[in-house]
Amino acid sequence: MLAAPINPADINMIQGTYPILSPLPAVGGNEGVGEVLEVGRCVTALKPGDQVIPASTGLGTWRTQGVFPEETLLKVPGDIPLLSAATLSVNPCTAYRMLTDFQSLAPGDSVIQNAANSGVGQAVIQIAKAFGIKTINVVRDRPDLPKLVERLMALGADHVITEEMLRKPEMKDLFKSIPKPRLALNCVGGKSTTEMLRHLQPKGTMVTYGGMAKQPVMVPVSAFIFRDVRLRGFWMTQWKKDHAQDQESLASMMDALCQLIRRGQLTAPACTEVPLQDYKAALEASMKPFTSSKQILLL
Repeated sequence: MLAAPINPADINMIQGTYPILSPLPAVGGNEGVGEVLEVGRCVTALKPGDQVIPASTGLGTWRTQGVFPEETLLKVPGDIPLLSAATLSVNPCTAYRMLTDFQSLAPGDSVIQNAANSGVGQAVIQIAKAFGIKTINVVRDRPDLPKLVERLMALGADHVITEEMLRKPEMKDLFKSIPKPRLALNCVGGKSTTEMLRHLQPKGTMVTYGGMAKQPVMVPVSAFIFRDVRLRGFWMTQWKKDHAQDQESLASMMDALCQLIRRGQLTAPACTEVPLQDYKAALEASMKPFTSSKQILLL
């Protein structure tokens, strides 16, 4: 293994609160990139020197070396930067699927999302920009808000607003220059989600893929009756299970994402590189509030 990030799902697995739990004793980490050193006699798709990432959840990537079945690994192009490859299989894939699977979006359409500074949020901004889709990005207020806004705008965000601004009448002015969104992406729950939903177009879709606030998604009855909004859920692990026999869909998505990376339209999220021996500090840093930098273990 060369590098592996610390994602919220990794922490949840250690805490025992994630839907998938590896049998103990287990190695943590679900994402990362490695280099093939040796292959068995029956291996046909991989060779020494290939760069590979996990094909599914639970591989255990926080390690220096490992022996894995061929089908648990995906080959990625060697010209993809290390940090991009290490963070490719979870957040960019989630962003890509949510932008393409739930609404038929066209250039000029808009998407609204909360937790816009998260790994998925940063990928949504960049992929949407490449597709010509406008983004309205909601973040929590914080001491370094101007710096965060500047960073997200540099990635291609069209608008960055706080959760408090979602509730203000000034939102009407925003929609004079951008159409109301047909798709909302929710990673928070609670009031943030309810307020975000109010700005969704009739027959729009809200996709929930996380619940950082640990609060339920609350939807006014009127939103269902008079605006016919749709609420869906998304989990990348389940998508991979559902498409286990459809390798073409997975290969097509990976190819599209790698093309965006090559063109400079999709970069790795803000990262802090940490030597493996300092894993305790990295774990602590990953659980701090208002964290915008992903901890990457260098292996």
